[in-house]
Parts: sequence; structure tokens; C-alpha cells
Amino acid sequence: MKPGRTLSGVTTVTVLTKPFPCPGHCIFCPDDTRMPKSYLPDEPGAARAFQNEFDPYRQVRSRIEAYEAVGHPTDKIELLILGGSWSAYPRAYQEQFIRRCFDAMNEADTATLEEAQRVNESAPHRNVGLVIETRPDQISRDELMWLRRLGVTKVQMGAQSLDDDILKLNKRGHSTAELRRAVALLRAGGFKIVLHWMPNLLGATLATDRADFARLWAERGEGAGYCPDEIKIYPTQLLEKTELHQHWERGEYRPYTTEELVNLIADVKPSIPVYCRVNRIIRDIPSTHVVEGNRRTSLRQDALEELKRRGQRCQCVRCREVRGQKVNPEHLEKRDTVYQAAQAEEHFLQMVTPDDRLAGFLRLSLPDEGAPDLALDDLRGAALIREVHVYGQSLEVGAEVEGAAQHIGLGTALLAWAGEIARAKGYARLAVIAAIGTRKYYESRGFTRGDLYMVKPVE
Repeated sequence: MKPGRTLSGVTTVTVLTKPFPCPGHCIFCPDDTRMPKSYLPDEPGAARAFQNEFDPYRQVRSRIEAYEAVGHPTDKIELLILGGSWSAYPRAYQEQFIRRCFDAMNEADTATLEEAQRVNESAPHRNVGLVIETRPDQISRDELMWLRRLGVTKVQMGAQSLDDDILKLNKRGHSTAELRRAVALLRAGGFKIVLHWMPNLLGATLATDRADFARLWAERGEGAGYCPDEIKIYPTQLLEKTELHQHWERGEYRPYTTEELVNLIADVKPSIPVYCRVNRIIRDIPSTHVVEGNRRTSLRQDALEELKRRGQRCQCVRCREVRGQKVNPEHLEKRDTVYQAAQAEEHFLQMVTPDDRLAGFLRLSLPDEGAPDLALDDLRGAALIREVHVYGQSLEVGAEVEGAAQHIGLGTALLAWAGEIARAKGYARLAVIAAIGTRKYYESRGFTRGDLYMVKPVE
């Protein structure tokens, strides 16, 4: 009934972890003791978790059943785990939480995470992506190895600002140097990187926010190297019972108006590179909680309307997806967008329709000599495939629809293209950060299982 929810090629299931102390002390965060830090019980996704008492099995099952009730395919699941800083939770809780999420996808009970993962490789609802959110200061080599054991393929982090003075004013508890280090480690480990950016923080202005946003995409020079794969733009919302609210009461803070925010987003959106996807623009916090400032949750649509009025367009991944459009593979153009990011040469390999719509892409990362060494045999001498994604309406495994982008061989073609580039650049093999439910897909294309990644010699 709402095909847009699965037009990106996968079905996203969002779950929340239980309330637990967060190491951060951000002045803008709500802190409802019934919820994980920064979430409120009447936000749509959070409300489902609250109703299910944060039980991972119940959350996943109820969401899958809701999708199926309105006709969505649910055999390819991207599991999105929210709820404050994942890395702050005890590892025993993390392991149990993910095992029970897999049990819900598998429609079976298991004794260990490894067993649950093994069952999921051929389960009715395969996990094709596993996302957690954490803080930049929590990222280390050891943490990345643990995330891979759990099956994580994508990491969200709150950057919030790329200005150290703004970070201090808002008590973020980390520096831009720590953020750059975290991004470099994640990229070296093949993870997809999602950054959160917050305009209108304490101390920021419309002018400084525009300059701050531009730093996200800098490829060279001091402070360069972020270049996120995906971004969430979360304008600061003034909420009661936060330290920011106290600054506002003293006249030290002014929320932007809706018009100012729409114009700011319209100003910066066209500068987003083709390799980045804008996942969200504004948190889905009910307007009743907002004390002053913007209360509209349709900022994406408002900004796109403003861009249309200006005669401009956004070139981000989300704005260029084919979605429900029919695709003729014979008419697709291959494009390789190359950029430098965090000690790596990145290749964003695209399959594009004649009207500039994105049918599929692959993220290929070629680490340079300065890249962090994770000391993993899987990655030694390897070019990293960080993501393979084919767009269009999500189809069941083995299903075919005439003109649909999925299941017409685009993924296989992209993998072959990545192999050609890796060979030309002198890499001995490819390594892919495979989700649990995609292992058999990669095996059928010549990859074998390493310790934490799947690998294949460059032919």
C-alpha cells in the first residue's frame, strides 16, 4: 500500500535498544528515563519499541508482520538498530539483542549468535544489512572487530558539527580529530558510513552552518576526509528539560524559523556529491515537544520545492534512485566517480539510465599507504567492496518483473567492474563486507569466507 518504503530495494526494520546510560552529555538531547538517550516515547519508531517493551524479537516480528499485511516483500531485511550509543551497552546484551533479532527473521529459536547467523543465510527473511549507531570516540580497531563478529555492515555516528568550538559549547564530548580518526578506521574496515549533521546548534549561525556543511565533502587539506556515504540532517530542536532550553531562557540561543531552515537546506543540498545519500531531513519528533522554532516535519519536500522554484536540483543518491521506473539494461551508462576520502581512493561505480536515474551502484575503496592497518589477513592486499546496491522495488529472492532493476544481473556486472579496477590498480584480491544474508550471493560469484570478510582473488 506504500510502495515507497521498499523502493530502495530492501525492507528496513527499525528496532530500539532498552534505556541505558549514554556516555555523552549533549545539551540538546532529551533524557526521558523511559527511553534510550535522545529518544521520546511518542516518536513513531520509538513508540513501537516502547509498546514492545524493547524486546528485540517482538519488535522485529511485529514490524515484519505489519509490512506483510500491506503487501511488502520481507525476504531482504536491513536491520536498523537505534537507541543511543550502541558501544556503551554491555557486549553480552548486544550479542543477545542481535541474536533475538535474527531469531525473529529466521522464525526459529537458537542458542548462539553464530547459530542464528548460520540459519539466516537461507531464512525466510535474510539480513542484507545491519546498522548500529554510536559515537566517534567509541570507535577503535577492537570495536570494529566486534562489530564484524555481530554482522554489522553500516555505522551511524553523530558528527553534529565539524567545528571544535561548537562541539565544546554543546558538550558533545569528542573532537573533530576523533571523528576523522573514526571515519578513517570505519572506511579501512569496509563499513558504510552514515554521519548525522545538526544545523542551528548553540553558537552556530546560518553562515557558519553553510561553511560547516561544505567541510563534509573536502577531499584535501586540513580537516578533510569525512566524505560520508549517507547523511542525516537533523536541525536542532528546542525541547523542554534540556540544557539548551536553559540557554534559550537566558536569551543565549535562537532557533531558526522554518523559512530560514528551508532556505539553508536548499542552499546546501545541491552541493551534496553523487556518492552520498540523504536519508533524513529532520528528526521525527512530535511538534508538541518543540518549544520554539520549526515544527514542520516536511522539510525535505519543502526544500525540494524551493530548489525547483530556483531551477536547481539535488544529485544525491536518494534523489536519483530509479525507484519504480522500468530499466532496460542495454541502455544503462557506466559511470565511475572517483574521490579521495580518509586515506583511500574511493570509486563510486554507477549504472545510470538515460534520464540520469541510478539503477545500481558499488562502493569500491582502495586504501593508500597512510590508511589504518587493522592487521587482518582478510584485508591484506585487498581492495574493499563496501556496498553493492541495486535499486527499484524490492523483489523476493528469485522473483522477476519485466523492467525491474533487481535480478537483471546489475550486481554481477558491478562486481566484475570492481575487479577490473582493482586489478588495474595492482590489488591482489577483493574483500567484501558481506551481511549475513548475502553470504551465499557472494559465494555464488566466486567469493570465499575469510574470518570476518569474504574474499576473492583478482582475476
